[in-house]
Amino acid sequence: MSILLQVNNLSKEYSGQKIFSGLSFTISERQKVGIIGRNGAGKSTLFKIITSEEKTDSGEIIINAEANIGYLKQNDEYLKDESALDYLKRQSGRPEWRVCQVASKFELDNEKLKQEAISLSGGWRMRLKLTGMLLKDPNLFLLDEPSNYLDLNTLILLEDYLRAYHGSFLIISHDREFLKRTCQETLEISKTGCYHYPGNIEAYLLFKEQKLKSLMKANASLERQQEHWQEFVDRFRYKASKAKQAQAVIRKISKLEEKRITVEHQAGITRITIPPVAKKNNFALKINKLDIGYEDKTIVSDIDFDCRSGEKLAILGLNGQGKTTLIKTLTGRILPIAGSFKFAAESRIIYHGQEEIEKMNEQEQAGDFLRRSAASEIKTEAVLKMAGDFLFKDEELKKQISVLSGGERARLLLAGLLLSKPEIIILDEPTCHLDFETTEALANALQKFNGTIIFASHDRTFSSLIATGIVEIKNGVAKRRHEEYGEYVIHLEKELWKKVEEKVAPEKNKIENRERYLENKARQKKMQSLENELEKMQIYKKELMEYFLEHYDNYRPEKVQDLEDVTRRIADKEELWLMLNAENEKDLIE
Repeated sequence: MSILLQVNNLSKEYSGQKIFSGLSFTISERQKVGIIGRNGAGKSTLFKIITSEEKTDSGEIIINAEANIGYLKQNDEYLKDESALDYLKRQSGRPEWRVCQVASKFELDNEKLKQEAISLSGGWRMRLKLTGMLLKDPNLFLLDEPSNYLDLNTLILLEDYLRAYHGSFLIISHDREFLKRTCQETLEISKTGCYHYPGNIEAYLLFKEQKLKSLMKANASLERQQEHWQEFVDRFRYKASKAKQAQAVIRKISKLEEKRITVEHQAGITRITIPPVAKKNNFALKINKLDIGYEDKTIVSDIDFDCRSGEKLAILGLNGQGKTTLIKTLTGRILPIAGSFKFAAESRIIYHGQEEIEKMNEQEQAGDFLRRSAASEIKTEAVLKMAGDFLFKDEELKKQISVLSGGERARLLLAGLLLSKPEIIILDEPTCHLDFETTEALANALQKFNGTIIFASHDRTFSSLIATGIVEIKNGVAKRRHEEYGEYVIHLEKELWKKVEEKVAPEKNKIENRERYLENKARQKKMQSLENELEKMQIYKKELMEYFLEHYDNYRPEKVQDLEDVTRRIADKEELWLMLNAENEKDLIE
């Protein structure tokens, strides 16, 4: 099995800060690898180096000449007035029938393909770019956080494609469910290198947990031994008769310290604690005949549902259907077009979304932001505990927000909002910049929170841990679904595949007819060639027979051999011609 990609001792720094070092691994044919690591571990930087968008400080990347790398870029590359179909044909150089075949896998039907590419919603444009990448038939492709940009439907479609894909891929994702369904191996990246595990994310996390327990047990054993020897040293260090022995024990203690294994802080063992709020038994939110959208366009109309206090309500639907519009309306960022909504009186409401991250004061230090955000009754110890839960230690708390990464800002904002003791939490894709271990720690905390949560997220692990209720927005209508989140996903998958089959069937028949036509044409060409060859061989056989009649008294062994050979070849060619003709007749009957 040939190696497509080889990474040797790769290192990268930004402004003197080490991102990673000693990164080495290989990717061969048909390897499906999920890449995980803490925020800032350099996962996206690795992809940029592989695709030559950035340079490495040291080390090398060797790409096999046979490797055809597909990289899903986030920027749009559409021409003016270019249709979705023309974009795909231009990007891939493939014929229209092949373009339509792959596009149908992502529900891009003829109606969508006729539209201007730039006019499609963000979710459909992402499907378009996915199709464009896959049409190039890469044997190694790179996906960087696809769940940040793809709605649940598209993720399910992509998962199905990836499971059937015969090439190799590397996927960076914080969506544990997505990695579990698509990747057979796991690569964890850290500042000090990487660890390649020959199993999926679930198997790796179990292995990692067991390894962590073993390391901690070994360290505990060393500590007990150190304490025992330290007692001896403390007791006899200043006694002349034992001083020499005590010095020897001190050296032993020092050697034991060298054996201690450093265990890095693990986000997975973090327990985020959200300050509790007073429990309420009334409704947290009532929505009555609400229409939402913008001045020139209503996106969802006649929204009418209630949210009980303490409920965790997931807002679900395709990209562009109105999830974020509803959230922005509820948080006062957009005015309603018609109808009304009302939160419970005297409720403290907080909102976490991309625009809130962008509005943070970049000159403020992280620690000051948390102390300012915390409710007056929250003690300093609780503020520091929340900071640590979101991976902000002493040095990080002194940093200005301007130097924090997108993931760090998202974590800081979440920590600050939770310290404010809200009764109602509204979240719009809160996990986009979080690694999956922090995501799950947050989900577990929100699950135990006794207030109300209204959220939109494509992360299934996060959503399944939290959601106690569902509102689906589809085709301009918002509807309460009376099922659990897991049941909803199963129902969505069944509905999706039924829909895909219905759309694919006519296209599949068209493709099969075309393939049958091409096969038939190839057979006709082959039969014509056989007929020409048979005609020439029959002429040669006739010439040989005439020779034998004229020279019956002159035996020529080579002529006899020629006659036997041509007779056998004629029989073989006739048999092949009859077989091809039978296949043609079969096609005509069908």
